[in-house]
Amino acid sequence: MKVAFLKDVPGRGKTGDVKEVNDGYARNYLIPNKLAMPASASVTSEIAAKQAAEDRRKAKAEAEMVQLAKELDGTNVSIKAKTGAKDKLYGQVTTTVIAAEIEKQTGKAIDKRKLEMAEPIRQLGSYEVVIRFNKDLSSKINLIITTEENT
Repeated sequence: MKVAFLKDVPGRGKTGDVKEVNDGYARNYLIPNKLAMPASASVTSEIAAKQAAEDRRKAKAEAEMVQLAKELDGTNVSIKAKTGAKDKLYGQVTTTVIAAEIEKQTGKAIDKRKLEMAEPIRQLGSYEVVIRFNKDLSSKINLIITTEENT
């Protein structure tokens, strides 16, 4: 029996696939659990339309990500932090703080999990932080940690 998968089924098919499966498996498991439905011309065309819409959405998201990477590449972001003796920071500058500061200074929201640092920053200075959007796309920002003036 030919079925169109509505959800991913490990070892059988992914969402949108149209495959031939055993009749009993389709009637007793896939169809009752709404994992698949019998493949017909209307179902196949509906799945193709959904797949095309998903492809357009992914292409648009990818284009936006590339544009954001170009805009942020080489950007200087400065963070003021309280310091103690020998220019050591009270606490540390983490990816959460950096992501919030990038959004505040550039207006571009970045997920903190996309920021890559070897370790949290604990001293004043200039650092290079990599923003990894996906495995093929990344950009680097220059992070400048300065002392907060006490008033």
